[in-house]
Amino acid sequence: MNPSPSLSPVPAERPAGARLLAITSGKGGVGKTLLSANLAAALARQGERVLVIDADLGLANLDVVLNLQPRTTLHEVFTGEATLEEAVVDAPGGFQVLLAGSGLIEYSRLTPPVREQLAQLIDTVRPRYDRVLIDTGAGLSDIVLYAVSLADEVLVIATPEPTALADAYATVKVLALQQGRTRPMLVVNQTQRRGEGQHVAVQFQLVLDRFVRRPDGETVTLQPLGDIPLDPTVRQAVQKRQLLVLTYPGSDAARAIDDIATRLRNMAGLQSGR
Repeated sequence: MNPSPSLSPVPAERPAGARLLAITSGKGGVGKTLLSANLAAALARQGERVLVIDADLGLANLDVVLNLQPRTTLHEVFTGEATLEEAVVDAPGGFQVLLAGSGLIEYSRLTPPVREQLAQLIDTVRPRYDRVLIDTGAGLSDIVLYAVSLADEVLVIATPEPTALADAYATVKVLALQQGRTRPMLVVNQTQRRGEGQHVAVQFQLVLDRFVRRPDGETVTLQPLGDIPLDPTVRQAVQKRQLLVLTYPGSDAARAIDDIATRLRNMAGLQSGR
């Protein structure tokens, strides 16, 4: 288990450090939080110091996926009832998490205090990790869009189901036009046959080429990271409230997530010149 980092005060300038990856989706129920948790474990197993931030502030369920019962969440940190150090929790799989509360109406919209606290949080934890995964809420609320804006990169997860793809398209379009995200990553979950994820990515790209173009003329180019096959072990791991990559490491879905982690690390190495 990686040791808890010492969290320092926010510096005057935005610090260097972890690569920030926002994991988001156009709709709920496509496996976003499951991917966030299992991808964090896969990256940790490959030697990275990883933190997952549950940025679904009002409808959090990362604690359920990880079978954690934290005494302190980001709500207590934001209200000053606890320190950030107290909210960092070790998770199964060798990574760490900052969990959010659930059913909190005050996080249903992006207020100036929440905006400031999220930005401060990112600047504080960033120097202490190799990678920070931001598990956003689903959809295009102002809180989701702001959480994504704090990240260096964005990964959109979708399933081959038509409504999920339509919502994923809407998400990519909004992020391209509002935030200049022209190279979003894509993971297709719950594929049922070999090559389906690649086919979805190709068709998705064709739609983007036809209908999405920024005012400066720049187009959007998807970065497919792979697909995760429909696998009964996923449901079994969820029912046990255990990580798939730890409980069923040889399963097709777990191996697919390991491959996604490797591609993510290779992509980061290319972008940084390593």
